[in-house]
Amino acid sequence: MITKLMWCAVSVVMGVAPVAAQGWPERNVTILVPFAAGSTPDLIARVLGDGLQVKLGKSFVIENRPGASGNTATAAVAKSAQDGHTLGVSIVGPLVINPLIMSTVPYDPVKDIAPISIVASQPSILAVTPDIGVASVQGLVEALKKDPGKYNFGSIGKGSLSHLSMEALLARSGTRAVHVVFPGSPAAMTALIRGDVQMSILPAGAVVAQGREGKVRMLAVTTAQRSKLLPDLPTMAESGIAGVAADAWVGLIAPAGTPQAVLDRILAETRAVLSTQQAEDRLRPAFMVPVGSTTTEFRGVLKAERDLWEPIISAGKIRVD
Repeated sequence: MITKLMWCAVSVVMGVAPVAAQGWPERNVTILVPFAAGSTPDLIARVLGDGLQVKLGKSFVIENRPGASGNTATAAVAKSAQDGHTLGVSIVGPLVINPLIMSTVPYDPVKDIAPISIVASQPSILAVTPDIGVASVQGLVEALKKDPGKYNFGSIGKGSLSHLSMEALLARSGTRAVHVVFPGSPAAMTALIRGDVQMSILPAGAVVAQGREGKVRMLAVTTAQRSKLLPDLPTMAESGIAGVAADAWVGLIAPAGTPQAVLDRILAETRAVLSTQQAEDRLRPAFMVPVGSTTTEFRGVLKAERDLWEPIISAGKIRVD
């Protein structure tokens, strides 16, 4: 009798997760964005939320919570109910880099966050001012070696992907340059056009228009493979600098402890939305492509990012507090 009762209890528990998954979403879903409206993560969240809303018939509300280099919204996701009705989008900063450069963050990205899928990615571009007189990555390296410390590079923040990508380039090529911080991509691009800095690695959406007008010179993308939207630009590896593969991805996350069946349902619905032509068309103007990775692939990317940036951060003694 006891055995039969125990088996019934186990059966009930095992049945809860699939039922919960079938019912998701039971009400409106909030997607928290760690940056302001109009940012790349915000655009991606809206493309995904709009698609899920049409497909599933529930409202997907985008809530922007900028602050603390993305930590504020990511922490809110980590502390939310574990039922799939509060999700978030996040990037490499809050999920990998911030814990390496900050003394404390209000969550553990490994223990408190459940990665679901890399939703979309955008290449970054190494660009230089035409006045520097170089037309390739190797030409830039030669100029840096000829005059160590003479040149400046701009980034969108200390410890940002923009900053660390350039630090990786300098480390891999054995060169030096002076780091100048700007409050965002527009300001960094303006400085590059004016020649206040001579080089910068910035998101493609901030660079391409200026590059096509000849105001800056685009040398390479920082992704591991060439971008299908910018096929004429070589990768850093093709340009002779290995180990600088910095993909500006945006991932979908949930609180750790969310039932696996619910996470699997969210992943399946997310990948279905990202496979549509509509999603691709909305992302293309910003030089972003839908990805829709598996959770296992997302975890692998997070580990690879840690393995890449931790030694760069340690060698450069990069801290923000």
